[in-house]
Amino acid sequence: MAEKILFITSNRLGDAVLSTAVMANLLDRYPQAQVTVACGPLPAPLFANMPRLHSLIPMAKRPRGGHWWRLWRAVVGQNWDLVVDLRDSIVSRTVMAKKRLIFRALPDEAGRHKVDQFAEKLGLQMPLQPRLWFTEEQDRAAREHMKPELGPILAVGPAANWAGKEWPMARYQALIATLTAPDGILPGARVAVSAAPNERTQAIKAWEGVAEERRVDLMHNTDPAFAAACLRYVSLYVGNDSGLMHIAAAVGVPTLGLFGPSDDRIYAPYGRLTRWVRSATPKQELIRAVDAGERPLTSLMDEIELEQVLAACRELMQAEAAAQQSDADLRSNG
Repeated sequence: MAEKILFITSNRLGDAVLSTAVMANLLDRYPQAQVTVACGPLPAPLFANMPRLHSLIPMAKRPRGGHWWRLWRAVVGQNWDLVVDLRDSIVSRTVMAKKRLIFRALPDEAGRHKVDQFAEKLGLQMPLQPRLWFTEEQDRAAREHMKPELGPILAVGPAANWAGKEWPMARYQALIATLTAPDGILPGARVAVSAAPNERTQAIKAWEGVAEERRVDLMHNTDPAFAAACLRYVSLYVGNDSGLMHIAAAVGVPTLGLFGPSDDRIYAPYGRLTRWVRSATPKQELIRAVDAGERPLTSLMDEIELEQVLAACRELMQAEAAAQQSDADLRSNG
């Protein structure tokens, strides 16, 4: 008989992407399981096409925790074989279940990546790896939009949900110009800008100096699953700490994350083709300086120099080339 699994995960996009590492592990361990997923409305499309999905419950926040009450009413009538709760909620403790795996995050001071915390606290075997799922229709739409046959694409994510996490736009513009110059690592590449629709006004500034025919718009669609399907066709992603950064890493794109007042130890992009650069000043000191009025919010990423990011991009692309060669050698020897 197929196991019935209830999986409760984040309302935030980045955390939900990282939690797919747990989901992938469960799907591999329980190949007959039927899974009910409860998460926020924004990341819900990322789970819509996963195998053996029984039902998807988007949880829009409600006053006084009303969303938890609605979820409890939706799931309390089932006898669950396994409940996995990454939100440490009351729901997982008040439904019938043969087994419960409840995650409570370590304090930030521990400095452990969120995926590693999942493995440790839930008793899952490493390595874990975030995984996203697509339909053939989504892939076809993404190919039509990205047109990979026209050549390589550099993707940037210059916006963030907080101004303090945004690397200066002038440096993004210089990065794009350098990487796509005739002597750059992606000469003549098209440039995709990814951001939420409400971040468009800020994000499109990254295209300054980029010819219209070289621009690829990843800001017009609010569906993160479509963004994920599109990002599979880029050659390199560079962006601020954001959900889109985690999506790029999850689909296997060489991904470079930029960090200042957020914790790279916990939220660095996760995967073998990932790197990150952070401000020299620790996160806590950056936030203290802003709170004390000693520096403006928009200065928190200023310490990351263009040359640091360019060097990390070169290292990342060299690592990808080495990984591709290693994979090719394995295939030829297999």
